[in-house]
Amino acid sequence: MSDLDSWSIWNARKIAAGRAPDCFPTLENASTPTEINNTLVPHSFPPIPTPPPPLILPAFKDVPPVLASQVSSALRKSSDTSAPGPSGIPYSIWKRVHKGNEWILPSLLTHLLTYRYHHLAMKKANGIVLDTPGKPDYCAPASFHIIVLLETLSKKLERLSALLLTDAARSLALHTNQCGSLSGLGCFDAVATLTHEVRLLQAGSFKVSTLFLDVKGGFDNVCAIKLASILAKGGVSAYLVAWIKSFLSSRQCPLMFQVAPKLFSPVAVGTPQGSPISPLLFVLYLASLHPTIPQCLASSYIAHLTITVISDSVGSNIRALQQYFGIIERHGADLRMAFSVPNTDLIHWRTLKDRADASFAPIVINNILFLHHQL
Repeated sequence: MSDLDSWSIWNARKIAAGRAPDCFPTLENASTPTEINNTLVPHSFPPIPTPPPPLILPAFKDVPPVLASQVSSALRKSSDTSAPGPSGIPYSIWKRVHKGNEWILPSLLTHLLTYRYHHLAMKKANGIVLDTPGKPDYCAPASFHIIVLLETLSKKLERLSALLLTDAARSLALHTNQCGSLSGLGCFDAVATLTHEVRLLQAGSFKVSTLFLDVKGGFDNVCAIKLASILAKGGVSAYLVAWIKSFLSSRQCPLMFQVAPKLFSPVAVGTPQGSPISPLLFVLYLASLHPTIPQCLASSYIAHLTITVISDSVGSNIRALQQYFGIIERHGADLRMAFSVPNTDLIHWRTLKDRADASFAPIVINNILFLHHQL
């Protein structure tokens, strides 16, 4: 039993549960574990430009201290069974540290914010390589996805920073119909807003059509420099903007798969998946897309955007949607954001009186034809 590793135990549990074990990456032009690692890293974490860190870190003034009660609240919401990052330190250890001496963690986290410094050890994360089910073969990086396990202490600071940013975010230029990552603006609110507006427009005897878009890559494509500029212009405290820039830069991740070399490779992750602050940062980053199409109803839930138009005919709606998609695509390019065309969907909303007059008007986006759904 001494030669068993965590990967073998993981696969044994899957087999015992009647599920197939994960596929071992057998990539083209990559025959050794190190070559496989070096092929998967740039595919899953495409490089993006990041500014070099300053050599001298001056202390910011008027940084609110992290309170022991805030740390206690954040730790209570953390599960002791959550998988830790490279350090292997679970939340149960930090709970015992905080119980033994309540000033240690608040003092440490306060200093990190004061000097806008996110320590390199807290930027490391384990990348668990899993095969994507249903692929015809597993010879390409796209056949695998990576689950990132962040350091537990880092996630506590990220959660506390998210609370600080939430207060500032409500004063930023968030669109009225932008939902997700803020309390009171969840998935239900996005659906309720869309259905309410559709019914209201149908009451005016208009033809209503909605295009559903999905931001390609999502969090991975956030540019730290542009994000910092957006936050600073929105009035977010300078120390918090500076800490966010440090948090997003110089991140490292070893990939975990069978016989993996476990090399700490530099990765550009935009905003890290699994981080408590990433969804909020992404929503703020994407906020400027909404006012670019003022002549229609735009609503969103984190990385999912809808464009709704009305006219006297479905054909006119299609032409308007194609025009608006071109506008939002160009503005998205300024943010390094693109839309996943295969995940695009189209709905022509209908009333009971419209049932006898079915329309099959499709839409063409980037030379791909999309048929509609009727609701």
